[in-house]
Amino acid sequence: MATLLKSDGSKQEKVNVSTLKSMQDMVGGYIEFIYLPKSKILIVDEEGRLKNYPLNQQASELCGQLIVGDVILADNSEVN
Repeated sequence: MATLLKSDGSKQEKVNVSTLKSMQDMVGGYIEFIYLPKSKILIVDEEGRLKNYPLNQQASELCGQLIVGDVILADNSEVN
């Protein structure tokens, strides 16, 4: 199951990524996929930097680039 990595450092396990709407609601806007090794995906708000979302340290460490806002970490097979 997917995990919501919040920018405050907390996590919410087993989030629903079955619909576009559910993913958009969790990240706060239009989604963008960042593909990671081992068939993982980060799902982020594509306009997070423009919206001045806070740094998401967990997500930034996972992908090696600056990531802001709440992010969904999912397996590639979970996202349609």
